Amino acid sequence: MEDGTWMWPRQGMSIGDSTYAYGVSVHAPSSLLIRLNRQCTRYDAMVGVDDLSAPLGPGGVRFSVYGDDERLWRSPVVRPGDPALPVRVDLRGRSTLRLVVEEHTPFGQAAVADWAESRISCS
Repeated sequence: MEDGTWMWPRQGMSIGDSTYAYGVSVHAPSSLLIRLNRQCTRYDAMVGVDDLSAPLGPGGVRFSVYGDDERLWRSPVVRPGDPALPVRVDLRGRSTLRLVVEEHTPFGQAAVADWAESRISCS
């Protein structure tokens, strides 16, 4: 992984009162670049605002997934308390994966954004 984004690898995280075994947390704005060093077929995750953010207010964020600088998926605005959204992106023929979180409201930077149970499937 590359870029200067703050990233918190975690075991056990909660989004919308549902618990997930593992993942990474970031603040908005963030951009995590992953170089795929082999043939990969899919990226899967559950994304949302961590329940740790609930006391911080209504900050909203958007999640995006890019493959080789082309946006492959974008979430609607997600706020604290919203249920996690499933992500399933086709990575065939891609050499990089970029996970992006953008603030959508003035308090979006305060939100802890989670990429929960992230999984890259490769051959």
